[in-house]
Amino acid sequence: MPLNTMQTRNGLMPLIASVALLLLGACSDQAEEQAAGPADAPPPMSVTVKSVQPQTVPSSIELVAQTEGAREAEVRARVAGLLEKQLYEEGEFVEAGQPLFQIERETYQIAVDDAQARADLASREVKRLEKLLDQKAVSRREYDNAVSADAIARAALRQAKLNLSWTTVTAPVAGVSGRAEKSVGSLLSATEGTLLTSIYQLDPIWVRFSLAQSELAQLEDQHLSADSINGIELILPDGSVYPHTGRLNYLSSTIDPLLGTQQLRAEFDNKNARLLPGQFVRVRLLLQDREGVFLVPQSAVVQNEGKHLLMLVNDENQVTPRPVEVAEWLGTDWVITDGLKAGDRVILDNLIKLRPQMKVAPSAADEANSEAENKH
Repeated sequence: MPLNTMQTRNGLMPLIASVALLLLGACSDQAEEQAAGPADAPPPMSVTVKSVQPQTVPSSIELVAQTEGAREAEVRARVAGLLEKQLYEEGEFVEAGQPLFQIERETYQIAVDDAQARADLASREVKRLEKLLDQKAVSRREYDNAVSADAIARAALRQAKLNLSWTTVTAPVAGVSGRAEKSVGSLLSATEGTLLTSIYQLDPIWVRFSLAQSELAQLEDQHLSADSINGIELILPDGSVYPHTGRLNYLSSTIDPLLGTQQLRAEFDNKNARLLPGQFVRVRLLLQDREGVFLVPQSAVVQNEGKHLLMLVNDENQVTPRPVEVAEWLGTDWVITDGLKAGDRVILDNLIKLRPQMKVAPSAADEANSEAENKH
């Protein structure tokens, strides 16, 4: 064998032996790792759960509403003429019968004087013919015509006096006055009944609202009646509850075919005029109590395409999605009417990270709060 070949073989033998030792070591390590198992596997995710129990809770529905005066009277001109005076301050409280505007009187005073003269003349003619009738100096028909003319003249006089009285425009009801629609110097038309202002009665005040068909569907019998309403609360724009409860004074017996809503109206005391017509508020209808329902924090309910879902933990600490039926909000909780049973453990946090059948490490909500307080 040549010397070079012998040298090459002698150089490769130590290298082959080294590689063989490395492979044997790697196989040994892999076998040990497989025997030991995945030592670095992540622990189950910690979640906070709430064990739910059936409860009896007050049922309610909150709706957007708008206030309006219990009586909203339009003040209109009943005679034509020049508007001479405005006799009230806009926005002030006015009494029924209080003068608000003055229309020029002279033309109507002349009409009264003319009608008075005609009525006096007709009256004297009747008296004159009455004596002649007794003497049979005039016919009965002539006397009857005079009596009719007297009646017509007296009716014309009453109308002229009425027109004169209408030149002083008064408030038809007591309430808060609105903005003047016509300024002094405007020429008013009687045929159109020119609108001058409006009067709003504030005590009591009415609140108008409507109930959509989707909201009616949340009710137990999908029907709302006056007997099913235990009370009505008013929620002001700042979130506070109005101190006086209201009563229902109108409930439509039909559904609006265009809007698909049922119209309602409530009445509230408003002696201090805290509420003004036109305000947007919310009303809370207090309905009959719901029995056997569950309360779950709003943040724990997953909503998707109109469906509501809760993440539960089963006996093996695995995540189990559960579809549920919801009613309304009660404070910060959803009222769950179907889909839960007593003792179910509802997951309250880390909902985005959860997957079905995923292993978790649950801790009760009370325990989690206690640990957080201890850390602080």
